[in-house]
Parts: sequence; C-alpha cells; structure tokens
Amino acid sequence: MNNPKLKNMMKQALVLLLLALSLPVMAQKTKTVEGEYTYYAPENVTPEQAKRIALERAKTQAIADEFGTIVQQTNTTRIHNRDGETTTDFFTLGDSEVKGEWLETTGKPEYSISYEDNTLVVYCKVKGKAREIVSAQIDLQARVLRNGTEDKFEDDDFKSGDNLYLSFLSPVKGYLAVYLIDEDNKAFCLLPYRSQEDGIYPVDANRRYVFFHIKSAPVQERPYVDEYIMTCERSSEHNLIYIVFSPNPFAKAADNSASDLLPRELSYDDFQKWLVKCRKHDTEMNLRRIPIEIKR
Repeated sequence: MNNPKLKNMMKQALVLLLLALSLPVMAQKTKTVEGEYTYYAPENVTPEQAKRIALERAKTQAIADEFGTIVQQTNTTRIHNRDGETTTDFFTLGDSEVKGEWLETTGKPEYSISYEDNTLVVYCKVKGKAREIVSAQIDLQARVLRNGTEDKFEDDDFKSGDNLYLSFLSPVKGYLAVYLIDEDNKAFCLLPYRSQEDGIYPVDANRRYVFFHIKSAPVQERPYVDEYIMTCERSSEHNLIYIVFSPNPFAKAADNSASDLLPRELSYDDFQKWLVKCRKHDTEMNLRRIPIEIKR
C-alpha cells in the first residue's frame, strides 16, 4: 500500500473507531451520592434485618435521586403464603428500575431506630459512590430454586433442611461467581466450588446450568460439586445471594476454609472491597442480588 492519502484516511478511521468504543466507558463516571430512607418494619423483621433493608433502600434512593429511574414510580407488593402464614412486603423502588448502580459505601451509614404505634421504624442515611448505567445490561436469567431443579421451583422462602439450587442462563459466554451473605456479615463463596483451585468458573452462552446439584453437572465436574442444605439458628434469617457475571475473566475473592462442612468464607467488608475493585475495572460486570429468607 503506497498511497499516503489512503494511509492517513485509514489512521483517522481507526482513531474514530477507538473513540467510539471508549465512549460508553468514559460516560460511566463515578459520582458521590447520598440517600436516606425510613423503613417501617413488619412484625416478623428483626432490628438487624430492618437496618439492612433500610440501608439497601437508602442506596437505591440515592441512585434514583442522582441518575433517575427507568419508570417514574413503581409500587410493588409481594405477598407470600407458606403453611398458612402470610407476609406482605411493600416497597417503591427496586434496583432494576434505577438508572445507576452502587459501587461502594464511604464512611459509616447513620441509623435512627424508634417505635411508632408498636411498629419498628428504622431511618438510614448513607453516602457512597455510584455510577450511571449507560448501556444495556446483559439479559441474565438467574433463579434461586428450593427442593427442585426446574425453574418452577423458584422461591425465596426456605425452611431449615431445604435444598438450595441455582439455575443460570446467559446469552453470552463469560465467567461466574456466586456468594451468600448471611446475617452475621459473613460472605460464603458458593461458586466456584470448594475444591476448584483455579478460582474462576467459565460458562457457555445459551446453556442452562443448574448449580449445587451433582446429577445436573457434567460427569467430569461431579466430583467438585458442593450441594447445600439451608440451616437456620434463629426463628428466621434473611440472606442475600450475589450473582456476579462478566464476559471478561475475573477470579473470586481471597477466602479461607473455617470448616469442612461450610463453603469457603471471608468477611463482608473484604467481600465488598473485592467486588468494588472488580466493578471499577470492569464496566461490563453484571451483578444480581437475590434476597432469601430461611425459617426454622
């Protein structure tokens, strides 16, 4: 190729292409945000559980105030009926409706606890860093399953002794990690499995996976599979399942084994530091939080 003019045009086109590809990343600027929320807890929610819920909703409110919402307002009521017991949860904004995502909390959240007409009221004010979602998220399908491996067994209410499974489907190939956060602020690594030493779990596109079930795993992987039975030391416990996925390689957080009967674990603070670091360096990383409740 000896045409200098043609070479120059190709260089300019390459520069424009690189600029276009970098725009979505550049647009995802991190901002300091602040939010507050007052949570009126139902009778079956403990003060610690109420504080956690108030904190999550204060974060969501902070993101909504800074970046807006996909819809103006959505009011959602969830009603659960299990063995004749009915619980109702009402909330205004959900993570999927705000146009941003929380990265990290700066400082300590402020709480105020009071009672109004025998109702527990928790006020929370939180400050942190968040970024706007400027591109479409990957359409992941992640379902927590109770006592069955088909999607019809999707549930968020468990009893002590129930089996926990997870179904997962991604339209693109990538890498996956799954964590459970308990009420004692411990983060348990459910995936990769305990005996997998490379710290990374690749998944194929358009393939439905069922995790934590030996018979559903490929034959060569079955020796590594951990199966989980949910337990509850209190009358009820609220946990969070974190689904972390990216089309780019990443390794799980550094953790340790405290017991042969439990998954590898680390503190919630260390887990959050790892997650913030990953998400800062990977704007394509997707995060799903699925709350579950376990009862005796």
